[in-house]
Amino acid sequence: MGTVRALRIHESDNVLIAVESVAAGDTVVFAGGAIQALEAVPRGHKISLTDLAEGEPVIKYGYPIGHATASIAKGSWVHTHNVRTNLSGKEIYRYEPVARRALVGNPDLPTSFEGYVRENGEVGIRNEIWILNTVGCVNKTAETLARMADTEFRGDGIDGVYHFAHPYGCSQLGDDLKYTQQALAGLARHPNAAGVLVIGLGCENNRIQAFRACLEGIPEEKIRFLSLQEVEDEYEEGMRLLRELAAYARTFVRESVPLARLKVGLKCGGSDGFSGITANPLVGAVSDLVVANGGTSLLTEVPEMFGAETILMNRAANEAVFGKVVSLIDDFKDYYTRHGQVIYENPSPGNKDGGITTLEEKSLGCIQKGGTAAVVDVLPYGAPSTQPGLSLVQSPGNDMVSVTALTAAGAHLILFTTGRGTPMGAAVPTLKISTNTSLFEKKKNWIDFNAGGLVEGEDKAELAVSLYRMVIDVASGRMKTRNEQNGFREIAIFKDGVTL
Repeated sequence: MGTVRALRIHESDNVLIAVESVAAGDTVVFAGGAIQALEAVPRGHKISLTDLAEGEPVIKYGYPIGHATASIAKGSWVHTHNVRTNLSGKEIYRYEPVARRALVGNPDLPTSFEGYVRENGEVGIRNEIWILNTVGCVNKTAETLARMADTEFRGDGIDGVYHFAHPYGCSQLGDDLKYTQQALAGLARHPNAAGVLVIGLGCENNRIQAFRACLEGIPEEKIRFLSLQEVEDEYEEGMRLLRELAAYARTFVRESVPLARLKVGLKCGGSDGFSGITANPLVGAVSDLVVANGGTSLLTEVPEMFGAETILMNRAANEAVFGKVVSLIDDFKDYYTRHGQVIYENPSPGNKDGGITTLEEKSLGCIQKGGTAAVVDVLPYGAPSTQPGLSLVQSPGNDMVSVTALTAAGAHLILFTTGRGTPMGAAVPTLKISTNTSLFEKKKNWIDFNAGGLVEGEDKAELAVSLYRMVIDVASGRMKTRNEQNGFREIAIFKDGVTL
């Protein structure tokens, strides 16, 4: 028997969070007191601070995260075996706006970054060439062209040539085809790509002629098209078009631009019991600094707002935005129902292993990435962000799908928090932030920044400043994220409807 540490997040919580693994009989100390553990509790999991009767709410973050399904004695492990969600079905919402404090930036921090100003006024943080295919049949051809072009063009003002494989574009109908087109169009618009080559086969549903209609507003000099069935040598013609794009890309140089031009995507994946205590609130603090300087933050993973959605709704800038948030939530609940799925399914097995018990618990931790800013807009899947401030983006929680949705909305880089780790990266720089120090030390090839120090006595404001400065360094090209160093860049497209 020994002494171990725990955290009580909010004064009204009736559970503690184990900072380290607990054995039966250990004394569990926390700010304000100590209790004796009745049984083993894994690190990051919950310990009952009081005796809980069957049906009594379990409180974490100051909110109910479910209810006890049996009596729970003080000092016991609180998890899926004795807690169940309070959520069921759709709800009726009322707009009850909360008083919001004005966000204030830190005068000692940078308010600009070095970016590439495009001819349409957009700003990029990388000067790359992207190859996008309208259909999965041409993935390997596009991949080969990207490799050839990267060898020839990388350097001399060009940060690289990249292709993003996907299996769609053929025999898709209705919304299913629309989602593919919207995601690819969002990537084609993205200002991190100075030039874009669109490659099609020629007989697919999403043929180039149909896809062109989705690309309104993209400068002609930025984009080229190649239909493989129409040319004799696709590699010769592809390289000719890519050379034109490379010459255009080299006309851009980095220059100082206000932070108000920066768009940051917010994402969590492989979450654990510390996600809502360390990395997510830390990212929320950085998001607030970006918004305070006129920049944009983009928050997605709609199903992981379920159970905490009213907090976001009541932060809506006005009643019209509130209505958009309600529609965002209800439409996703309808999507689940339409496909015969339980709306309030428990978190993934990995989340449960990490200490997350219910969807309310995951959601209350997840939305902290959005800080305290007002919600100014709700973006349909694939739609570009146009308003500074915090916007919500339509997308499921799937890591690859949601980071692609954030990229398509215009995120220059992604702040990705994780408690269990993942090697994946988006098409844009993906800055990985660990929720615990052990992950940071174990997976240095994956993780860029450690938020685990927050449970070890480090100051949150100081860590937020360090992370903010890292964001500016990434945006200015002075630092490459681990996903960029590893060459890990992927996309995944939201799929719905009927495919024949």
